[in-house]
Amino acid sequence: MSRTRFVTLLTLTSLGALSGCERKQEPVAPPAPPTTASAPKPPGPKPMTPEQLSHFFRPTPPAKDARPAPQDTEAQVALGRMLFFEPRLSKNHDVSCNTCHGLDTYGVDNKALSDGHRGQKGSRNSPTVYNAAGHIAQFWDGRADTLEAQASGPILNPVEMAMPDERRVVATLSSMPEYVTRFREAFPSEKKPVSLANAARAIAAFERGLTTPSRFDQYLAGQHSALSEAEQRGLHLFVVTGCTTCHNGPAVGGTSFQKLGLIEDYPGLKDAGRFDATKNEDDRGKFRVPTLRNVERTGPYLHDGSVDELPTMVRLMAKHQLARTLTDAEVEDLVAFLKSLTGELPPREHIAAPPLPPSTKKTPEPDPS
Repeated sequence: MSRTRFVTLLTLTSLGALSGCERKQEPVAPPAPPTTASAPKPPGPKPMTPEQLSHFFRPTPPAKDARPAPQDTEAQVALGRMLFFEPRLSKNHDVSCNTCHGLDTYGVDNKALSDGHRGQKGSRNSPTVYNAAGHIAQFWDGRADTLEAQASGPILNPVEMAMPDERRVVATLSSMPEYVTRFREAFPSEKKPVSLANAARAIAAFERGLTTPSRFDQYLAGQHSALSEAEQRGLHLFVVTGCTTCHNGPAVGGTSFQKLGLIEDYPGLKDAGRFDATKNEDDRGKFRVPTLRNVERTGPYLHDGSVDELPTMVRLMAKHQLARTLTDAEVEDLVAFLKSLTGELPPREHIAAPPLPPSTKKTPEPDPS
C-alpha cells in the first residue's frame, strides 16, 4: 500500500467514513456526581448533671479583706422587725419600710414606682428585700454597700419617708419608753443606744433573716425530682444560653453590675444607673443585677418597672444581653424554671406586723408638709 493511500485511509478512519458507512458517535453521559454520604451531625453537648449545674449557684469564697459577718442578736432582730413596720419613722407617720417592701407580697409592692411622702414617686422600682443580704451592694446603682447603709437611706430621703434629719428620728424613738428599752437590750454596750445608725443596724439584722428557700434548693441539694422535666430543661437552657454570666450565686443574681443593653442598645434608656453613684463614665447604664428568686411574684421588672410580663422580660434580656432570639418553646421552659425559684415565705409570726408602742405627748406630730 502506497504511502498516500495509507494516509487517506487513516484520515477516513479517524472521521468515521471508512467503506462508505457513517459511524455516529455515541453520546457521552455526564459524569455522575460523587455519591458521598451526608456527614453525620456531631452529637450535641450532653446535658449537665445536677451537680454540674449547681456549680453556678454556689456562694463565692469571701475575700481575704472582707469584713466579718455581723453577729446579730435576737434582741436586734426583734427590734428591727418593729422598726421595719414603724410608720412614725416617716415625717407624716404614714410610710414604713413595709409600705414599699411588703413582706407578705415577696418584699415588693408590685408597682412600677412606689408612693412616698405626700404621694411622691421615686425614679426607680423598689427591689425586693428578700434574699438581699447576699447582694454585692444595695439599690439599683449600688450606692449602699451594706444593708445597714441601705436601711437609713429611705428614712431621710425627701421623696420616700422624708424625715428632716437624724435628730427628728432620735426624738421620735426616744419619746416612747418601750423603744428606749428595746434599744438598750439590743445595744447594751452603748451609752446612747437610740440612734439612726442603730435603728438601721437593727433593721438590717431583721432583713438578714428574710430568705425564701424553694424547690430549686432541694434540687441543688440532690433531690432531682424536686423540679419537673420542663423546669430542668429550663435550668439547663438558662445555663448554656449564658444567663448565669449575670444571674449566678445563691440569690441567682445580685453579685455584679451589668450594662443594660450589653450587646444591643436598650431602647429608651435614660437612667444613668451606677454612674449616679460613682461618676465613672464606664458605669453609665450599669445596674446591679437583681435576684431572680421569687421573680414570678416581684414584677413589674427592670429599674423603672417598665415591663409587666415575665415572658416578655425573658425575651428582652435574651435579645439585649445575649444577642439571642428565643423560640416560644425555649421561653416556656425558661419561665418554668424561673417559677421554680418562687420560695416559701418565712413563718407568719416572723413577718407579720408586730404590736408597736403607743405614741406619747413627746412624740413629734405627723407633718404632711
